[in-house]
Amino acid sequence: MDENKEYTCTCCNSQIEESYKNPAQSRKVYIPAGISLFMLLTGIAMDNFLAEVFNSYFRLAWYILAYIPVAYPVFREAVETIRQKEVFTEFTLMIIATSGAFFIGEYPEGVAVMLFYSIGELFQNSAVNKAKRSIKALLDVRPDKANVERNGNYIAVSPEEVTIGETIQVKAGEKVPLDGTMISGSGIFNTSALTGESKPKVIREGEAVLAGMLNMDKVIRIEVTKKYEDSSLSRILEMVQEATSRKARTELLIRRFAKVYTPVIFLLAVLITVIPYFLVNGYIFQDWLYRALVFLVISCPCALVISIPLGYFGGIGAASKAGILFKGANYLDLMTKVNTVVMDKTGTLTKGVFKVQDVVAGAGFTKEEFIGHVSALEKMSNHPIAKAIVDSDADKNNIYTATDVHEISGQGLTGKVNGNEVMAGNAKMMQNNHISYDKSVDSIPETTVIVAINNVYAGYIIIADEVKEDAARAVKDMHANGIGKVVMLSGDKSSIAENIASHLGIDKASGDLLPEDKVRHLEELKANNSNVIAFVGDGINDTPSLALSDVGIAMGGMGSDAAIEVADVIIQTDQPSKVATAIRIAGSTKKIVYQNIMLAFSIKLTVLVLGGFGLANMWEAVFADVGVSLLAILNAVRILKMKFDISHSDSL
Repeated sequence: MDENKEYTCTCCNSQIEESYKNPAQSRKVYIPAGISLFMLLTGIAMDNFLAEVFNSYFRLAWYILAYIPVAYPVFREAVETIRQKEVFTEFTLMIIATSGAFFIGEYPEGVAVMLFYSIGELFQNSAVNKAKRSIKALLDVRPDKANVERNGNYIAVSPEEVTIGETIQVKAGEKVPLDGTMISGSGIFNTSALTGESKPKVIREGEAVLAGMLNMDKVIRIEVTKKYEDSSLSRILEMVQEATSRKARTELLIRRFAKVYTPVIFLLAVLITVIPYFLVNGYIFQDWLYRALVFLVISCPCALVISIPLGYFGGIGAASKAGILFKGANYLDLMTKVNTVVMDKTGTLTKGVFKVQDVVAGAGFTKEEFIGHVSALEKMSNHPIAKAIVDSDADKNNIYTATDVHEISGQGLTGKVNGNEVMAGNAKMMQNNHISYDKSVDSIPETTVIVAINNVYAGYIIIADEVKEDAARAVKDMHANGIGKVVMLSGDKSSIAENIASHLGIDKASGDLLPEDKVRHLEELKANNSNVIAFVGDGINDTPSLALSDVGIAMGGMGSDAAIEVADVIIQTDQPSKVATAIRIAGSTKKIVYQNIMLAFSIKLTVLVLGGFGLANMWEAVFADVGVSLLAILNAVRILKMKFDISHSDSL
């Protein structure tokens, strides 16, 4: 059995899948089981009240007819698996057990075992598809048309036909079909499909609008910035689909176990039938064959191989509802082991929305000339600090032009503006270029951009970032959920990093770091084998750290595409408090999975032993198989109903 192959313990999966896609089919899949159940109950009634008539070949024919509707799909699946060289499966196990019951004359029990097995499979697959629907309904909200402006008119076309740069119109009550930039004044949007947040979001002119958002306000116009297949929503759907194929270690272990377990059970059933012949006086073949058949029915591993994957699938669905995307069940497992969280500052713990607080121009420059030179240079960068400086420039007539602009990682920008050499960056840039500057700047706690023009100090700009509303709660909740150490790494000044860390209750903070410095800090933490590290970041400069950590967590709203691509977990709301929510969801998922393992093993083992000694009959075996499976399924889907409010404890 291929461990990466999608596997379900079912003979009715294709029918259930069809009913999932086509509600008109939903009742039809239960018809065969209904026919078998009616005939079984009728047969049992005739056994008790019309025994003189209901005997011999008529009785056998009746129960065979009752057996066929539920047995045919199982025989079909058994043939298919044998063709794939998988002989020892639950299909062959059920066929042997029920055929054996017919062989020894236990017709009602033979029908009952196959009937209840099939009913259990129908319910199991219904639960799986319910979990699939919960995710699909949450995420698959892409409209099937877009109103695009062409030749002065708006025409409805498929979103795939719209190209980058075209303008689309979205009316009130409609969903945005493509990612783009708002070119109307402003609009109010419901973003719950993408972020899990019910609070409406106001998006203004020039800001990003994402596919899947619901326009709640008025008619708005959007300039398309991404193709349909590259939109944020398409990327989310792809991530969720891929997540179901990345199996957790526990899930893979159970699958390997089932692969060995089933043939061993076949062998034990044969031994239960044969060995007593040599050891027991008055050996009766039919009695010991019956015990072996009971043993086979009990041993079916359905409860494990379906409920455990469903538990992880439910965890992924619950996380998606909370605006958290796990790229695989394996990351749910890993998240439960994390004991150290390392966080970037800008855009992760802070809003990353900088505003210029003060502009101090040096001798020889007016304030307008100074900010004009710097703004022209910063226009060539997409860094939040650069955007803040550009936005603060009151003179929008573009009389300053920058050329030969180069970004020096972790330091700043250099280039020519109207023929003048301009440097704008931190103290490290000034020191590396041997430029003397006002040392009092070093004592300013806020972010400062120091500027040199023609290699002469020309002034500085003070910029402040705002801490996110839930940042302090995020750190507190991470500590409360088993995180022993929270570390903040920042490219900003050490004084700023330490000030924010102290305010938020962060255990350790380091500033003035280049991307490679962050990697070095992570490597030092990883050198201690007891540390299981999650790194939380949002920028392209965080991608090395996201890749190096045990679990990489990216802020999906403001985060760069590179960071989202590399990360293992995506937080769509950009809220750092969601890290603690992710830990809670992962922990709840693991508890449910372990509960199912203990439930299945304890009950099956007990009834297996009883069956081996002849103390359990076929009806009890049906409960140990189908009953335990259904209990495990109900437990697994429970996670989809849980409320993961981080201020309260979930009861398991």
